[in-house]
Amino acid sequence: MGLGLGWRNAAEVVPVAHEIGDILLGISTAYFLVFLALYLRKLVARPRVLFEDMDSPASRAGVAAAAMTMMLLAAALLPLGVSVPPVWWTGVILQIGASAVVCWAIWNDPPERRRFTPFQYLTFVGPVIGPIAGIPLGFETESLALILAALIAYLIITAGYGRSLLRALPPMGLRPTLVIFLAPNCLFAIGFGLLGYEPGFQVFYWIANIVALTLVLLSPWLLAGGWSPAWAGLTFPSAAFLQVQVLAVVKGGGVMALTGVYAGLIVATPLVLVIAYRFTMLYVTGALAEQTGAAEV
Repeated sequence: MGLGLGWRNAAEVVPVAHEIGDILLGISTAYFLVFLALYLRKLVARPRVLFEDMDSPASRAGVAAAAMTMMLLAAALLPLGVSVPPVWWTGVILQIGASAVVCWAIWNDPPERRRFTPFQYLTFVGPVIGPIAGIPLGFETESLALILAALIAYLIITAGYGRSLLRALPPMGLRPTLVIFLAPNCLFAIGFGLLGYEPGFQVFYWIANIVALTLVLLSPWLLAGGWSPAWAGLTFPSAAFLQVQVLAVVKGGGVMALTGVYAGLIVATPLVLVIAYRFTMLYVTGALAEQTGAAEV
């Protein structure tokens, strides 16, 4: 869905067809609703499965990702003239609920398992995605509150996880999850940019550019372990990078921002689509739950 929004917005600043973004948004909306319905069916069959899913950091992030996608769905529906405030508020409430459930899970973890991970950016910094639809809907105060709440969590997680990286690097299979760090920087830049806070936009925009360049240089090391479900961590950061570059062009970012838009389109499009396809194949063959440690009914 982030990729679809990126393509649709990119059509306003570079000569690409906006229909590509519309098609991607239509597909991703159907994709999201189908899997949301499947997860709700799982909860109805055995509600406690939600708390069992909280045993895995990746599953904790997955529940938060559903809430974030709901907020993006509100942004996707905006040009259609659909009344979307209830969709946006549903996403916000789900994000708060996901954060509460994950806090409960962390509290009940044994002390040796309580550690910072990149997955926590989705759960606790996830509200930063709210302004993408919240500001066009007129919820500026609420959007600012979401950004500030997310900023506090971002600083805590970044400091904590950065400290743990100084002691030990992640194992080969989890290296792709380091890419997740790109996403919140892009989203903070977008949020501050939409609110008109230029210093905040500039700070996070340049952090995002530096992080993105560093990740590209480190890509052979990051991906040395080959394909795994951890590659999901490559998808939404690359889409967020595309979106922030589009906003930078609108703000007069010039050639550098335009280059970022094209780079985002070229990298994010095949990356997101191929990974989504791989995950879908894992799901239909029944291998996804086993590889991700998801609870089963």
